[in-house]
Amino acid sequence: MNIHQTMQEEKRLTSSEEVFRQLKSDIISMRLAPGSKLSEVEIAKTFDVSRQPVREAFMRLSELNLLQIRPQRATRVRKISLTELRHTRFLRAAVEVEVVRVACKVATEKDFAIIQENLDQQKIAVAQNDPDQLHELDYLFHKQICIAADCLPAFKTISENKSHTERVCTLELSDACGMKEVLEGHTDIFEALKRRDEQTAVNMTRIHLRHLDGTLEKASTNFPEFFED
Repeated sequence: MNIHQTMQEEKRLTSSEEVFRQLKSDIISMRLAPGSKLSEVEIAKTFDVSRQPVREAFMRLSELNLLQIRPQRATRVRKISLTELRHTRFLRAAVEVEVVRVACKVATEKDFAIIQENLDQQKIAVAQNDPDQLHELDYLFHKQICIAADCLPAFKTISENKSHTERVCTLELSDACGMKEVLEGHTDIFEALKRRDEQTAVNMTRIHLRHLDGTLEKASTNFPEFFED
């Protein structure tokens, strides 16, 4: 492969990553609602790229179960699967509970200071009714606990099981009460971590993740067109 071919390949891969990240963000934030049609041609025009990187991005999103690609038929944003949500919540809870157990034992004061700063920013996001900012801080909060437990690889498992969950959380964070409950759950977990109270930290983590059940019930009632099975 010559230099020109190499540069073209790198450009294509960069374009594919850009399309993938933006579409994933739009799907998770519900800017692209479940059931929405996507066109390779239109997306390529929007990003000013060829159809190949768009096709690659579509395949990656399909592997995350965020897109439904059907040959000779429209590509659509997948609806939120209730069955998959139950599986992913189970897996996430199993991993996060163990991460919290370890964090209670090994987290440093520096780790606690970093998480505290995150919580302070969450309070501001709630006060300013900024669900997008709170969503980003929520993601980072759980990652920071994995770092504090020296279990960062565990966050890969957590994040891989969060795609559908995050869309439900987006619906939850669309109202002020939901935002406040998320902040309170995070605060309860953190306070137990600081005291190195393992059992309470585990219980608070389970309660925080179980909160998704109520959110799911409400969301599936209010937005039935977004869900399947």
